[in-house]
Formats: sequence, C-alpha cells, structure tokens
Amino acid sequence: MGFFRSPGAALAALLLAGLGLLPAADAGPVQPAAPGRPGAAAAIAVRWSGDTTGGGGYVPPWSWPLRPLPRVLAPFRPPPQPWLSGHRGVDLSAAAEATVAAPAAGTIAFAGWVVDRPVLSIDHGNGLRSSFEPVVSDLRKGDAVARGDPVGRLSGRGHCAGPCVHWGVRRGGQYVNPLQFVADLRPSVLLPLPGRDP
Repeated sequence: MGFFRSPGAALAALLLAGLGLLPAADAGPVQPAAPGRPGAAAAIAVRWSGDTTGGGGYVPPWSWPLRPLPRVLAPFRPPPQPWLSGHRGVDLSAAAEATVAAPAAGTIAFAGWVVDRPVLSIDHGNGLRSSFEPVVSDLRKGDAVARGDPVGRLSGRGHCAGPCVHWGVRRGGQYVNPLQFVADLRPSVLLPLPGRDP
C-alpha cells in the first residue's frame, strides 16, 4: 500500500473525479470533446490549481484566462509534424461575450483579424506567447497587461459548436499545451507508507 502526495495528487484527483467522488471545487470536470470533432470520445480531466494553499502546495505560474473556471471542451492535440493538421491549443467553454483575462503579465503582440475571426496575442517574454480566438480587444500592440487584467471579450463561436475560447501557447515557434501553465500535469508518484520498507 502507499499514499499519494503532490504531484501524485493529480492521479488521485483524476481517479476520484472519474468515480464521481471528488467535489467540483477540487477538480475540473471530466468533459468529452465537442461532438463531431476528431477524438469526440476522449475524456479530459485536469486538476484545478486554484487552491494554492493546500493540496501539496502547487502554485501555477499562470491563471486561467476565463472565470468561472472553464470546462476543457477539446484538448491539446499537436500534429506529429508541424505542417500537418492538429489542435494546437485547447478549447475552453465560455459564456457569450465572456471577458478574457491575461493569464500572465506581458505586452499585446497582436489584436486584429486573421482571415475570418478576431485574434488577440500576448507576448509574455522568455519566448512565450498566448493567443486567443475569437476574441476582440480595444488594446493595441505594445500595451502592457498584468496577470488577470481583462484583455478582450469572446466574439462569435469560432470553431466550436457553442461559445468557446481557443487558447494557444507558443514557446518560440513551437506550440505547447496551455494547461501546463494552469494545472498540475506532472506525473504522479506513489510513495511507500512511512516506516515501511519499499
């Protein structure tokens, strides 16, 4: 027998959430991907990292860009090669015209239209850049924003069946999973009980 500690708490949260035994305040909901999209049967669960005082003391470097805590409608599914199709971000549930907040401090890198939808991009420094769509903003390139500042609002549905915000993060020229900045995605570690030999 053993017990879980952070980062093992993430596995425990996933197991308990899957059994319906974990309160909503402790874990994000398990949600299927949007109907009609590739991988619609896949379930997504993330440990809510809003409680930074307990649960192993994990403090996320960024905050969620939407309040209340959004459901993850479609996960990060990068293509095996950069030129192939894939899902280079996550889709987050949102109310119509929801306010989007800066997940971390930075400067506005772009606010405008790309093809048929409004896009907002924030340069967070150290090679990290967030992008949100379809999001309109009154901010301009070069404007400074702090973590949690309102930076824009949802405008339209984008590529989701209902209202959602597509959130992408790039490190240099490579897309990475945005959830790693707001949830504890580290692998779980099973430790022996104190006083027992492994």
